[in-house]
Amino acid sequence: MLGSVQPQPIENEPNGSIDLDKARAAIKADDFHFAMTRLLSLENTIGGKVLSLEYQRQARTFCDEHGLQLHLDGARVFNAAVACHCDITEITRHYHSVSVCLSKGLGAPVGSLLLGSEDFIKRARRLRKMVGGGMRQAGILAAAGKIALGQGPRRLQEDHDNAQALTAGLADIRQLEVDPAGTQTNIVYARCRVGHATDLRDYLAEQGILINAGNPLRFVTHRDVTREDVDRLLTAIRQFYQAKQAL
Repeated sequence: MLGSVQPQPIENEPNGSIDLDKARAAIKADDFHFAMTRLLSLENTIGGKVLSLEYQRQARTFCDEHGLQLHLDGARVFNAAVACHCDITEITRHYHSVSVCLSKGLGAPVGSLLLGSEDFIKRARRLRKMVGGGMRQAGILAAAGKIALGQGPRRLQEDHDNAQALTAGLADIRQLEVDPAGTQTNIVYARCRVGHATDLRDYLAEQGILINAGNPLRFVTHRDVTREDVDRLLTAIRQFYQAKQAL
């Protein structure tokens, strides 16, 4: 309501993209009965999947053709750049505005950045103030963000490697369903074939390992997760299912 925004959700494709034909169909007619379509928002990575550079180029062309702005929810955009083996600007150059999270893979305790043109940021600051945003004496947090930007991207490949090791280990547990091709960055999904997600959560909690009991289970590797932690998790999950078989 505060932003005068009427979202038009479009279901993502299996690879995380939005079908541009579906986006075209969702553009409202130039009619005062409808909200005006102004923006296409994409996420990269999304569920750990990486949007291709070519798709993002096509999305920008699509927006230019239809007079739309293009925004990137880039909470984990540096993970996408590492996975694509490209400089971050090869991704961000396609967008009019980009948001970047400093407190996920990059490792800051808190914080996000909004990027765009000078006029855009000036307007964003005013809107932030209107809704009570802003923080005094935020220098120590800004310093942490600066370190995250300077050092965080260099070690993201380690998170991706740990996620691959976790995926391989989970795929060897027959009670779990894992798609190794689905692990492209630092997010791993595993589905319990025979249920037991809640029992697994409780068992792991007894081992000092905390997870949510979803199905699929969602695991995220980051700077505070080592290869030893991955091995410890896999060992505990194997022990859980071995105990289940013995009953």
